[in-house]
Amino acid sequence: MTTPTETPPPVHKAALEHPAGRYAAATPGGATGWRGVLLAIHVCPAASAPMVELDAARCVAGRGIEGDRYFLGTGSYSAKPDVREVTLIEQEVLDALARNDPPLQGGGIVLAPAQHRRNLTTRGVPLNHLVGRRFQVGEVIMVGGRLNFPCKYLEQLLGLPVMLPLYNRSGINCGIERGGVIRPGDAIVLLD
Repeated sequence: MTTPTETPPPVHKAALEHPAGRYAAATPGGATGWRGVLLAIHVCPAASAPMVELDAARCVAGRGIEGDRYFLGTGSYSAKPDVREVTLIEQEVLDALARNDPPLQGGGIVLAPAQHRRNLTTRGVPLNHLVGRRFQVGEVIMVGGRLNFPCKYLEQLLGLPVMLPLYNRSGINCGIERGGVIRPGDAIVLLD
């Protein structure tokens, strides 16, 4: 029960209840045989606040990462329930932005992990293939719910033209099936 000064926890939609996750789970295919690694963990206590890097994070099924705005209910940008327990982005995407690959703007855009507004930065993980799939990060089991899309708000917050270069490669929103602690360096593997 919450007191009048507390914010109630957000309503998260289970990853496989989202139409994209439900459809993808019933469709065979996708990349297999990969093994990735968790590079960085970030949380944000409130909308627009600076991201905070963590050496370890507790993930709670149905809620998110302890201390993050979506766990606390202080970051929902829509009252509509969605898959927002944890967000991931590929380091390879950040590397491509820095190279201006593809050349969609006047030059490269360098984004540090604390700037992209996603919780987890990965390497070697084909995130777009994880919609509707179960995967493990350290001891935590996650389920891909839907692709994350860039927005004008991120461009305004950063003061950088990132919307078009991040389109279709802005990461993934996931649910947490089994909670636990994650740390940079943890392996990421496909379960389904």
